[in-house]
Amino acid sequence: MENNDVLIQRTGRLGHLVLNRPQAMNALNHGMVLAVAQALDAWEADDAVATVLISGAGERGLCAGGDIVEIYHDARTGGNASAQFWRDEYHLNARIKRYAKPVVTLMDGVVLGGGVGISAHASHRVVTERSRVGMPETGIGFVPDVGGTYLLSRAPGELGTHVALTAGMVGGADAVAMGLADHYVDSAHLPALIAELAQRPASAAIGRYGQVPPDSPLSAARWWIDEVYAADDVATILDRLEGVGEPAAVKAAAAIRAKSPTALSVTLAALRRARVLESLEEVLNQELRVSLRALRWPDFAEGIRAQLVEKDRNPAWRPAALAGVSAEVVARTFDDLGPDELGLSFERDGSKGNDNE
Repeated sequence: MENNDVLIQRTGRLGHLVLNRPQAMNALNHGMVLAVAQALDAWEADDAVATVLISGAGERGLCAGGDIVEIYHDARTGGNASAQFWRDEYHLNARIKRYAKPVVTLMDGVVLGGGVGISAHASHRVVTERSRVGMPETGIGFVPDVGGTYLLSRAPGELGTHVALTAGMVGGADAVAMGLADHYVDSAHLPALIAELAQRPASAAIGRYGQVPPDSPLSAARWWIDEVYAADDVATILDRLEGVGEPAAVKAAAAIRAKSPTALSVTLAALRRARVLESLEEVLNQELRVSLRALRWPDFAEGIRAQLVEKDRNPAWRPAALAGVSAEVVARTFDDLGPDELGLSFERDGSKGNDNE
């Protein structure tokens, strides 16, 4: 289980996994995913481990997502490394949700994309006043994955649709209100909380330091968010945003117009489809279909180039307008992969792990 990018520690009854790439904001690579999965396998059968904790090294955040630059080079060369990374990552997302022991995740600082996947499916999800949580995929020509469409489609009203299309980040109070987190703890108390977790059950330890979160700004905006984002096409949502007479809505429209038209159209469809699927596993199966096809979109490599490689912040989307994205193109993105399907399943027999659905 040796991997310097993941520190595997034992203190008392706590198994502690520290994502350890602070210079890259703990961005996940394939080796990290495998190391976390292997540790979970070992600890599940170890009676001496009562609780698992996942946190991030450094002061900037838990995890800024998957290592997108690696995926960029794979996409440009037509490789298949990203496909195997996603398969293992999505299996890990489901594993965390169904784990037989409490999993506590410290969603402190920046928690984006893959960072949401490794934390927001846990049984005990802790945010702080420093938390900045989001799924930024539409800004790089991609679609929320790692169970992101599962989580966002189940947020109250249309809050998840708003966050997905704008690719915005939310604070700790909003994360709790949206169902992305459970507990709000002052960041100054995190060292004491970690020490407490080594000795006491997870719920008792967190209960000692948890506090009522501040009011959620997004919840206060549901009066316009729920109405505007209820539409099932992005063009109508944009029209409504610009006509509702709310400055925040106009700002959201501008943010959406800067994103990939293809990614926006598929993201909205993915959220609507995820809403009626019963389990995280079914949604992850759908997300792999979308991810593998998005890997070949010109917008994916172009979005990463513009935002993270050359950083000119001026992506040339193809097509450049929503009108150029046909319903047929969107529908084909969800087609069955045949022998390449992810194949996750979950039986509701009452005997598996932490089913938080």
